[in-house]
Amino acid sequence: MNRIAAVTGAARGIGRGIAERLAKDGCRVAVLDIDAKSAGEAAAEIDGDAFGVPCDVTDAESVRLADQTIRERWGAVNALVSCAGISQIAALEDTSDELWNRILSVNLTGAFHVCRQFLPAMREANWGRVVMISSESGKRGASRYSAYCSSKFGLIGLTQALAMEFAGAGVTVNAVCPGIVFTELWDDDHLAGYGAKRDIPADKVKDYLVGRIPLGRSCTPEDVAAAVAFLASDDAAYLTGQALNLTGGTVMQ
Repeated sequence: MNRIAAVTGAARGIGRGIAERLAKDGCRVAVLDIDAKSAGEAAAEIDGDAFGVPCDVTDAESVRLADQTIRERWGAVNALVSCAGISQIAALEDTSDELWNRILSVNLTGAFHVCRQFLPAMREANWGRVVMISSESGKRGASRYSAYCSSKFGLIGLTQALAMEFAGAGVTVNAVCPGIVFTELWDDDHLAGYGAKRDIPADKVKDYLVGRIPLGRSCTPEDVAAAVAFLASDDAAYLTGQALNLTGGTVMQ
């Protein structure tokens, strides 16, 4: 199988780790990201066949152009990883319409846009792999994460619906639900907010969170990438519509 993978939100963090792993496994990888410069830089640093593609997942036309760019270079995508996502800690009364719509637009509508664009070619080829990056917050609610949890629960619903719709065409659709992954997003945006939420100093937040994980460490981009690589492989051919917990034991259902 000629593996052509597209990974959204792949310029850094979890998406970057996934792109690196798929390239290592022999896929040709399109590194999709809203930041065109960062996407190109990430692709250049990946050990394998990769190139950067600017893509704003909230804009259906941008997604269409990304697909066109990949097709012109390699052909149709047959492994899609929807990883682009944002989050923000906010109490319900502080969650503005703008914040709600922005989080849902990137995390859920963005996944819908890329699936709608890329899955028809997989159906036509009678083979495909789709992996959504949801979250443990897609399995259980969390205080002050109403928009984020809603988007991640929604991704699991989208996963199940598309798994049913495309099963007859040899296309599997699954989700991965990581727990805490300390990427740049946490360092830039979340440590102070989470500390305020729990009344913990920002420099103690990581220790507090890790202390609640049965396996005793946080999830890493490499952990997520390993799960995605399996779900994108031939070995996962009979697995579809699932939401795989990757939480070190904190979530088991």
